[in-house]
Amino acid sequence: MIFINSNSYSPLALAFLGDTVYDLLVRSDLLSETNRPVKDLHKLASDRVCAGAQASAVRRILPLLSEEESEIFRRGRNAHPGSTPKNQSGSDYHYATGLECLFGKLWLDGKAERINELYNLIKEGGDYGE
Repeated sequence: MIFINSNSYSPLALAFLGDTVYDLLVRSDLLSETNRPVKDLHKLASDRVCAGAQASAVRRILPLLSEEESEIFRRGRNAHPGSTPKNQSGSDYHYATGLECLFGKLWLDGKAERINELYNLIKEGGDYGE
């Protein structure tokens, strides 16, 4: 992990990184479950990282976030990406961006343990889009 000043990045830049962090967690988790054809793995990963699934996930963990984490989430949620995918609701897309922003900030701050803790809470809640 590279530790840099995460405060110098915009919420959308943090979300850009956080999207990859979250996707990596999901894909690693899928591989640990069982050996499946790549086509099946891709479908399951897509279901778990779509805006709807991420919005559901972040709603589950919101009450468990620290004040600082909640603020990071809000900054990401309130960011204006310019457009939203046609197959996602605007609300879900903004919540997903907030989650990605949070995971990006935590990653840059070297808080892998907290990322894993939040991800495990999401998994326990079944907020996976399946």
